[in-house]
Amino acid sequence: MTIKNKKKVALVTGASSGIGRATAVQLAQDGIDISITGRDEDNLASTAKLIRDYGAGCHVIAADLSDENTARNVVNETIDHFGKLDILINAAGIIGSGSVVTTTLEAWDKMMNINLRSLFVIIQEAVPHLEKTSGNIVNVSSVTGSRSFPGILCYCVSKAGVDQITRCIALELAERSIRVNAINPGVVRTQLHKNGGMDSEAYASFLEHSKTTHPLGRIGEPQEAAELITFLASDKAAWITGACIPLDGGRAQTCAR
Repeated sequence: MTIKNKKKVALVTGASSGIGRATAVQLAQDGIDISITGRDEDNLASTAKLIRDYGAGCHVIAADLSDENTARNVVNETIDHFGKLDILINAAGIIGSGSVVTTTLEAWDKMMNINLRSLFVIIQEAVPHLEKTSGNIVNVSSVTGSRSFPGILCYCVSKAGVDQITRCIALELAERSIRVNAINPGVVRTQLHKNGGMDSEAYASFLEHSKTTHPLGRIGEPQEAAELITFLASDKAAWITGACIPLDGGRAQTCAR
């Protein structure tokens, strides 16, 4: 099949805010057309405007990725609109508190469905299209994927799964010339924790405390994550695959505190 579209095309999940939004806008600045998906239609529209302001094409898909058919459809809609797929950025995710004693099975399933199962479904659907373009995948994991933290059991387990699926499929897809990598951010200033139930006062306190848990003395910003993601998605990273790269001000090197 001849691919007529010469511009690269990316699909970014979780693009309504935070790291996903910053990444979509950064890719647009690099001249890449973007298909964006998320649950908040107003925020998606705002992201789309920023993308188009940089002269990039943008296709908006409001979607709840916990539904298998919807997750598969975001890939198919992207192909229908742009004709191909070069880059897949899996940035959608949720967080919630709970221990092994307090976590309900419903909460467990919800976390796994969004953070891990939907990622698997989207990747599976995207592989045939990425193979045609020798494309690549970047997954947004977390420092909690490689280190243990009490009180957020489901989140830690889901992100450990993201790390492992990144490494496993990097080996499986190498023969198809598809690269797969992940980033493992520490605390980044996004809406993640507020969406997970933390009120404004608690979140402000959490951010202040986080300055002490990251050796560089501050939290991260979405743009910092976006720049690492876009590097991994670019030809400059053509010999990198299977990597889960810390982006955490040194937090993964510390003991619990």
